[in-house]
Amino acid sequence: MTNREREQATLNFQKPEGRGTVAETFYPWVLTTNRFKEEGMPAEIADGAKDITNNIVGNKANQTEKYLAAEWGQGVMEYEQYLGFDPVRRIHFVLPFRRFEEKIIEETPEHIIKQDIYGRQVLKNTGSDLELDYKPVIETMEDWENLKSHAEKELEAYFSDKQIEAAYGHLAEGHDRGDYSIRLNIEGFFWVPRELLGIEAHMYAFYDEPELLHAINDYILEIYRTKLLKVIDLVQPDVIYFMEDLSGKNGPMVSPDCFEEFVADYYRALIPLFKEHGVGNVFVDTDGDFARLIPNFMDAGVDGFLPMDVNAGMDIVEVRKQFPKLKFIGSFNKLEIAKGPAAIDKEFDRILPVIRGGGYIPGSDHQVAPSTSLENYKYYIKKLRKIMEQAGADL
Repeated sequence: MTNREREQATLNFQKPEGRGTVAETFYPWVLTTNRFKEEGMPAEIADGAKDITNNIVGNKANQTEKYLAAEWGQGVMEYEQYLGFDPVRRIHFVLPFRRFEEKIIEETPEHIIKQDIYGRQVLKNTGSDLELDYKPVIETMEDWENLKSHAEKELEAYFSDKQIEAAYGHLAEGHDRGDYSIRLNIEGFFWVPRELLGIEAHMYAFYDEPELLHAINDYILEIYRTKLLKVIDLVQPDVIYFMEDLSGKNGPMVSPDCFEEFVADYYRALIPLFKEHGVGNVFVDTDGDFARLIPNFMDAGVDGFLPMDVNAGMDIVEVRKQFPKLKFIGSFNKLEIAKGPAAIDKEFDRILPVIRGGGYIPGSDHQVAPSTSLENYKYYIKKLRKIMEQAGADL
């Protein structure tokens, strides 16, 4: 059984040969890999595991693949294999209006205002490390039309068939052999308007400017239909997941009705195309408690969820009882890994019924925190490999 076949069997409610897939939910947090390096991980392994799409400490966007982001995933896969995980090749597809040059807008003795890689303006007061929102990417329909014009130029400059082939095509051979699975993440139809408008303005826009939200999402849908499908035709990802983050500890940020109009209808237009072009499973990444919206997500064609935020009350055992065919990645309480073997063992006991029921790749319920020692993380991975011998045992 190849690595790719093993992942497919693990997620698709089959009994894998030997054991189920051993994989992490997300790419690592640079603060955590820095700690691991201090505790003995080779520097070339730790330093190679970066996420180019987040401007976090010590990690700036790589402009050479700012939209067609594939090369960064090689370092992440090597890091994960070093630790004992199965090979997962992580790739991104970035929308053509979601990357900007970082630059200083204004600098005074009291503060600095800068544009970040997402096009937002943030303010940092002298003597403080805190960056405050200052101006969103867009505020009006006119702003959106201007941003869309910018995106059209970026599409012409960076998204030709030749450029897409050069970025992703080389992954097809190893993927076809089954050497690794491919996991592609993209920005979703709740996520992008929020990132452009800012959180509060986005919430008001559902009522005050629905035309603006639909204009944004119609354009996203067009790009995914025309450009993203070319990527999918090259590599047929085993998992595509939408980044949404539309829920908090107290529940979703939108009602089911708003979700249907502004998110689900776009899923319904897109997910069948993904499946027709060879995508294995479609997942949604949202933190918090989104239980109220699970039926809506499933009706829109979503196969599963990650990371299943334990500390927000997402109990994977109870959710599986309510939705027996729902698939999961994640749901291992990341805070328990830092506590050591006894806590890790107890957490595995909690999720074991879902492991035995199939359709589940256990992993941290978000990026492993820098409070975690390398020793404890290695224990967790060793235990995970052993317990995945029970994957699908009850099928």
